[in-house]
Amino acid sequence: MRIGEVAAKAGVSVRALRYYEQQGLLHSTRTSGGQRQYPEGAVERVAVIQRFYASGLSSRTVREVLPLAGPGEASSPELLELLMAARDRLDERMAELRDARDRLDACITEAHGR
Repeated sequence: MRIGEVAAKAGVSVRALRYYEQQGLLHSTRTSGGQRQYPEGAVERVAVIQRFYASGLSSRTVREVLPLAGPGEASSPELLELLMAARDRLDERMAELRDARDRLDACITEAHGR
C-alpha cells in the first residue's frame, strides 16, 4: 500500500507517516522508483500509534509499548506495567501544573489587590 493510501485510510497526513517512520514506529519498503510501500497492517498500526499519542505518551514510550500492543497481547503484563508507569508520570505532571496554577493565582490575587 502506498503512503497516500495509508494516510487516507488511517485519517492522518503523509507527513505524520513519515514522522512515525523517523521515530521507528512504522516501517516501509521502497519500490524501485523510490516510493514507500507499507504492509497490510499499516493502517491498524497507525490507529494504535494515534491512540497512544492521544493518551499523552511520548514517542519514546510509544516505541516501547508498540511491540507489546499487537493482536492478542492487549493484556500483556509488560504492556500494562509500561502504560501504568506512563499514567503515573502524567499524574505527576498534572500535579505540578496544578501547583503552578495555584501559585499564579496567588500572584494574580496579589497584583489585583494593589
